[in-house]
Amino acid sequence: MWNMFADRDIKHHAHTRRFYANAYSMASLIHYEPYLNECGALFSQRLLEFSKAGTAADFGHWFQCFAFDAIAMMTYGKRLGFLDRGEDIANVIDNLDNNLLYASLMGIFPALHKFAMPLLAMIDARIGSGTGMYVIDFTRKTIEDERASPKSVAEATYQEDGAAVGETFLSKFLAKHSNNPDEYSNFLVLTGCASNMFAGSDTTGISLSAILYNLLKNPDSMGKLREEIDDFTRRGELSQAPSFKETQKMPYLQAVIKEALRVHPAVGLPWERVVPEGGATIGGRFFPEGSIVGINSWVQHRNKALFGEDAEHFRPDRWLISDEARLSVMNRNWMPFGLGSRTCMGKNISMLEMSKLIPRIIRDFEFKLEGASAMPGCSWETHNAWFVKPRKFYATVRSRKTA
Repeated sequence: MWNMFADRDIKHHAHTRRFYANAYSMASLIHYEPYLNECGALFSQRLLEFSKAGTAADFGHWFQCFAFDAIAMMTYGKRLGFLDRGEDIANVIDNLDNNLLYASLMGIFPALHKFAMPLLAMIDARIGSGTGMYVIDFTRKTIEDERASPKSVAEATYQEDGAAVGETFLSKFLAKHSNNPDEYSNFLVLTGCASNMFAGSDTTGISLSAILYNLLKNPDSMGKLREEIDDFTRRGELSQAPSFKETQKMPYLQAVIKEALRVHPAVGLPWERVVPEGGATIGGRFFPEGSIVGINSWVQHRNKALFGEDAEHFRPDRWLISDEARLSVMNRNWMPFGLGSRTCMGKNISMLEMSKLIPRIIRDFEFKLEGASAMPGCSWETHNAWFVKPRKFYATVRSRKTA
């Protein structure tokens, strides 16, 4: 299925992006908060169950479960059931991993695609079909249900600080389509919703894992963050279900999120671009037009000239300096979501999810790394197939009370 991510036509991409842009804007974030509050409460309930059972949980898996149900709630107004069951619903995660592995290999060796795809399709029907068909069929049915029985404004929204909240991506896309069906087709509604599901779980799940893992490996940073969270809670400035507005006033929380995404950006392959007509000179080397060039955020984020001599290390305080010139340099080169016109559409949504969930679970629970990654000098196991996913990220949980 065509999607905006793979559209190499600059003008067409920009035109399509305008159809979706408002739904992902900062101003739209409040519309999705009730859905994230529900998923956050359910995630906390699962953690409480782990705490009572005294069992370790694979947080790489559970954060992806959260991210899948969260993006489903924001897109359709209902969960797929990942958090309810703790299972890979319809093998969506497994199939998505298979698709990403195939896409990564064929992206690096594109000449093999025309030979590999027919063979793999015969051997394993999951490649190119499993995840897509489940999500697309689910999306089609939800669109049909919405059109057959649309919610009234009173049912779909409620007021918070004078702003309407509770709208879904689907309701926004359908409204766009109703206003201009010729330009904003049913196909764009379908692909917009489905793309949320394909792209909105791995990235946020990985980022949530990176935040918790780096906090657990750096107890001083965990202590600072917990102190800030507890302080805001005591002052009545952090709700049981933290609001995005509240979390934006928490400087250390935002620094932790930013630093975790610097040391572990979700995307592990270069952000590629095609050299335009006339060629380009980059780093003293000339590349003819049509060449594919790119930079890997893992490389850029470890550039000591940009991020300091300790660029290899997790240190949130680097973002809390008063040197505006240095901050400007770091911000310009911080690219976990890409840069420019191809910046990830879901950047604000992912930041919303992280900003709301992390302070909630750090305030309410204690975590302890388990397994090999807990050993001094050891790090967690990851696998790079476009997204750099953690493996066997086990931790135990214990309920805590805010002082």
